[in-house]
Amino acid sequence: MRDQIIIAAFLILGAAFALFGLSMSWLLSPTRPTHGKGITYESGVDPIGLPWIRFRPGYFIYAILYVVFDIETVFLYPWAVSLGAQGTGWFILIEMVLFVVILLGGLFYAWKEGSLKWH
Repeated sequence: MRDQIIIAAFLILGAAFALFGLSMSWLLSPTRPTHGKGITYESGVDPIGLPWIRFRPGYFIYAILYVVFDIETVFLYPWAVSLGAQGTGWFILIEMVLFVVILLGGLFYAWKEGSLKWH
């Protein structure tokens, strides 16, 4: 029961800290709307042309694949540390091999579909 109280206290304090920061930012920030703040860019350069241009979806495919394999490393590191420290057995090893095989299957599918080719 003590563990749940500690976790609840951390959640409540974390939410209170976030709400306090957001409310202070809202209360103390100056708000003077002008025409210049309403345009697309505030860097002093007037926008040229329409803001609606076509982006190739290849950029997004690369970004999604990067995120997938970045998350894979986030899961692999604690697994490697816990496997070496505790020696929990074959179950964890089989689960992680299955996880890597599924991700490699996704990479092979993306490669087969031509998503990794730069046109």
